[in-house]
Amino acid sequence: MCVKEVLVENQVGLHARPATFFIQKANEFKSSIWVEKEERRVNAKSLLGVLSLGIVGGTTIKILADGADEEDAVEGLVQLVKSGFAS
Repeated sequence: MCVKEVLVENQVGLHARPATFFIQKANEFKSSIWVEKEERRVNAKSLLGVLSLGIVGGTTIKILADGADEEDAVEGLVQLVKSGFAS
């Protein structure tokens, strides 16, 4: 299991368009991937799940992955968040 925390810095947070980019990136990996905000954990490959967390700018989230490419998955998603969700 690989886990990293990352600060969501873009103003709108993880809503609609940024969430779509996030899910598309998560789906590039074979590992099971989750996003955690406070005590809630959801499947990072589920748009509804990610949107349900209500992640706004300035929120720190955890990205967790378990599987064959877990380190690449977590690192790829952390970089996407740090980039401000540039596709």
